Amino acid sequence: MARRCLLMCCVGLGVTGLIGTFAAAQSGARKGEIGTCAAYSGLPSDDSETAGMVFIRGGTFVMGSDRHRPEERFTHTVRVDGFWIDRHEVTNAQFREFVAATGYVTLAERGLDPATHPGMSKELLVPGAVVFIPPTNVGSGGRITQWWQYVPGANWREPTGRGSSIAGKDNHPVVHIAYEDAVAYARWRGRDLPTEAQWEFAARGGRDGEDDWSSAFDAEGKPIANTWQGIFPVYNTNEDGYAGTAPVGCFKPNSYGLYDMIGNVWEWTTDWYRAGHPREQANNPSGPELQDLALTAGQSPSRVIKGGSFLCASNYCARYRPAARQPQEVNLGAAHLGFRTVLNRSEGGPR
Repeated sequence: MARRCLLMCCVGLGVTGLIGTFAAAQSGARKGEIGTCAAYSGLPSDDSETAGMVFIRGGTFVMGSDRHRPEERFTHTVRVDGFWIDRHEVTNAQFREFVAATGYVTLAERGLDPATHPGMSKELLVPGAVVFIPPTNVGSGGRITQWWQYVPGANWREPTGRGSSIAGKDNHPVVHIAYEDAVAYARWRGRDLPTEAQWEFAARGGRDGEDDWSSAFDAEGKPIANTWQGIFPVYNTNEDGYAGTAPVGCFKPNSYGLYDMIGNVWEWTTDWYRAGHPREQANNPSGPELQDLALTAGQSPSRVIKGGSFLCASNYCARYRPAARQPQEVNLGAAHLGFRTVLNRSEGGPR
């Protein structure tokens, strides 16, 4: 099956004229204060078992949303036990430590095995990953939906392709991480990836009930997360101060002290993706079993990713809420996809 990307087109918006209108409306507006980050190496200050993590006390919350997208339904009561979770997304510096210690090679650097992916085109078997390429031809006949491109040589070290670099970005979230890469890192640290329930509980920061339309802006419309301001994919005002990924921790943390749960990069969870939630109450749910997924012939199973990214805009994606969710193929890295880890241990457990 050819690799897919979830695309939404601005068809019917009259893009060129709309850009001019939007730019004119913004020309006299004061940009929001650019996020300021303390100098940070990208590495926690110690190497303890819970370095860089926050303990989230267990509790009960209403998971999902009935107000927004069909795949978020239905709301249901969920209880999760206490767990530790990274304060911020795993950074380039942290992932580099892992690679240096283990010699690990990511899927984007290895490429897919033709034996396990029969029928896939040769172009998509070579080492590489998906990169956002802003469209340049948006006039009559322009292919505005072609902002995602599979770029040979793109990987976590060279995020936009061969010859690019993450120099000076040690404190940015690592990207182009396939699911198996994230699992390998987590296991090296003696940790796990979060379940969707753990991730959503942590992202809510103690709030319960239905999401508002966005957790990326404050009540005055000022950006409080790294997303896209403007008309995706052709016009970004960069009001939040960042056109791509931002260093971790540049925006105010939630009430649990967690940074960038919304925006910056999408984050992996362990749950297999199935549109919608069961209605029943659940304790520490881990999502459906693989054999229970209703997959069509040739369709690859996906995991749930959460949080939105720097490419989420009000006219595209707009999944910058704790309950929002999206499927992601496990064997594909992307420029807006990262992760954080959890430690399933009590706060005062053995160290």
